[in-house]
Amino acid sequence: MKNGIIYKGPSLLDGKPIVVIATYSDRNTKTGKVVQTYILRSDIDPRDASKSGADYSICGDCTMRGEITTDPARKIAKGRRCYVNLGQGVLIVWKSFIKGIYPAANTQKNRNTIGRDRFVRVGTYGDPGAVPEFVWDQLLAEADTFTAYSHQSGWRPDIAMQSADNKQEAIDHWKAGRRTFRVIADLGQLDKAKETLCPASKEAGRRVQCTACKLCKGITLAKSVAIVEH
Repeated sequence: MKNGIIYKGPSLLDGKPIVVIATYSDRNTKTGKVVQTYILRSDIDPRDASKSGADYSICGDCTMRGEITTDPARKIAKGRRCYVNLGQGVLIVWKSFIKGIYPAANTQKNRNTIGRDRFVRVGTYGDPGAVPEFVWDQLLAEADTFTAYSHQSGWRPDIAMQSADNKQEAIDHWKAGRRTFRVIADLGQLDKAKETLCPASKEAGRRVQCTACKLCKGITLAKSVAIVEH
């Protein structure tokens, strides 16, 4: 089993309807062969969710979301800085979901099968903290490895990197024993004692794909990770 709906129900962030769709792909040049997991509002086009602020259900209070807008000329939130392009993979997955292309895969057996011996990207789009933990536990139970990030402070540090919006947030997480993933404006902001530059980034020479790197997953002995905004 390669694709499927691994969760459909209320968001743990605000109770609104969301869906989690897992897809297996080998087309991403940065990540390599990977199970992508898209966390979406199940009732709203992701672009409209961005414009209206309804994406809180899946992204929480992430500062990368941008500002609510009613400008008909805009397709997404004003000032949105998230690296995920809502007009590409996310939109394709949403439209496929609406067409009923993805099968239900919301059993432990199905989730185990999709993740088995594969690299899993937890939250390709959306925050995993919006989803019941057992969904991820079952998906990752037999996975080869995974990456995960969350803006929900303290959410499953055994699984997720803590997304830090600034240096002070990162310091607070480090003091609590959590690893962070931080977007920086330039290389001068990298804390070389605590952070390493993402090896898959342009600035690091794209030395390795995420499938081989394996740095971005919860608590390990490795440093935290930072990437220059792109």
